[in-house]
Amino acid sequence: MRMVDLILKKRQGLELSKEEINEFITGYVEGSIPDYQVSALLMAIYFQKMTDEELTNLTFAMLKSGEEIDLSKIKGIKVDKHSTGGVGDKTSLVVAPLAAAAGVKMAKMSGRGLGHTGGTLDKLESIPNFKIEVEVEDFFKQVNEIGLAIIGQSANITPADKKLYALRDVTATIESIGLIASSIMSKKLASGADHIVLDVKVGSGAFMKDVESATELSEKMVAIGRLAGVDTVATLTDMSQPLGCAVGNALEVIEAIETLKGNGPKDFTELCYKLTAEILLIAKLAETEEEAFKIIDELIENRSGLEKLRQMIIYQHGDGNVVDDYSLFKGASNIINVTLDNDSLVNISSIDALTIGEAAMILGAGRKTIDDVIDHGVGIYLNKKIGDSVAPGESVAVIYGNGKCEDVALEMIRKAYKYTKEEVNKKNIIIKVVR
Repeated sequence: MRMVDLILKKRQGLELSKEEINEFITGYVEGSIPDYQVSALLMAIYFQKMTDEELTNLTFAMLKSGEEIDLSKIKGIKVDKHSTGGVGDKTSLVVAPLAAAAGVKMAKMSGRGLGHTGGTLDKLESIPNFKIEVEVEDFFKQVNEIGLAIIGQSANITPADKKLYALRDVTATIESIGLIASSIMSKKLASGADHIVLDVKVGSGAFMKDVESATELSEKMVAIGRLAGVDTVATLTDMSQPLGCAVGNALEVIEAIETLKGNGPKDFTELCYKLTAEILLIAKLAETEEEAFKIIDELIENRSGLEKLRQMIIYQHGDGNVVDDYSLFKGASNIINVTLDNDSLVNISSIDALTIGEAAMILGAGRKTIDDVIDHGVGIYLNKKIGDSVAPGESVAVIYGNGKCEDVALEMIRKAYKYTKEEVNKKNIIIKVVR
């Protein structure tokens, strides 16, 4: 095989065979195919696209370039839940415990945050002494015994995807929906679950800015899952404003705990119910969404989901008392109320999620580079969301800071809020489901 022939073939819009894709990925990982040729192929793929079969073959080629997780030692139905990421997205901390309490095995591997979106691992590390690095046998033992573990992703999973992603980042091919789908699904399939539930974020605070592109991405991922023999469903959810009210690591964990107690924000609670219901449906533990919602109601009312989170914290060496005593979390020394310049009663018409996420990042809640150190105690709490009314001088948000960039964050949050005297309808968190 000559790489130049593959570039020409794809440039002409022809379909690459499974063998050609395998040779391309193997050669690139081994170093026998140079970056400049792979860059040319990626650009040809960007313009000519790939069929579902090509994308599935690419996904498996990347999957097999590294370590695959064998979950056969875990008894029961194993479901993986993945979010494409967004501001205030702490759904795994609620959905995974609820699903585990219902009888699903949630053996979840997560990543750290970079930029304006926070990572699940960073949120969990705000819990005193919580360990994200778990030995494989201990991981299996934990999931078998309590049905739940959230740990750091192995560095050896899909090395081909890591190399391709880095190259796409500098060759203007990041936005290829097919390549995004293959990248996400290679990691999900390598994680060894029986079923996959995807949460695809749409809006200003998400990677996918519009419903059309998010739908296309969802359809590609569901198709790859189907061709791989793994039941996959994708839920498109709104990220035109931050999810829930809390943005920042300890603040988000506390909000997740409150949601498991039945006290969560309406939009966040609704999304957690929907994603948990999709897990119960795909795992055949409920026949209808209504039945699934009744199960979730009971798990919240009897605190089973909350206790499952506490069990996971204790198994991973964290202080389980945090679910009752929030003073155990690292706090903030400065609490600053954010007000708008309105001189009469107004309604919030929009909140720029990206700006809110970036404001939290400069406070220290996120990273600009992978080496930045996170301050788990800082963040932003939104008192007002889209559709809420605001009186003059009323606080729309609260900054929790430790002396870093608080004045800059204050102005960013003010600019993120837009308001009107007209009535504004509240947004639906669930946009559509792709099966």
